[in-house]
Amino acid sequence: MMILDDLAATRTGDKGDTLILAVLPHNSAAFQHLVQHLDCTTIAAHFHVSEKVVTREIVTSVESMVFTIRGVLGGGVTGSPVLDGHGKTLSYHALNVYIPMLDLTG
Repeated sequence: MMILDDLAATRTGDKGDTLILAVLPHNSAAFQHLVQHLDCTTIAAHFHVSEKVVTREIVTSVESMVFTIRGVLGGGVTGSPVLDGHGKTLSYHALNVYIPMLDLTG
């Protein structure tokens, strides 16, 4: 196994109580691997939420993906006592998602 940090950068944003998580793979091979192995089930398990509140959009034009996770920000980042000012630590948390190893041997 490897972690997401090995293959991508992440950025987070928010809209009310919804976390927006962008996954930005380092290269095309990483993007293809993550399309196969980083899905709503994996993200839901990592954030300890129901798969029903997670959606994934694949943005092929820039080889990235965007997850939305509804209801995880404790009412919104500015009112939540459990998050930093804008929920940015969740970006770091996402980098620790376990995914299968990418075979670079060809």
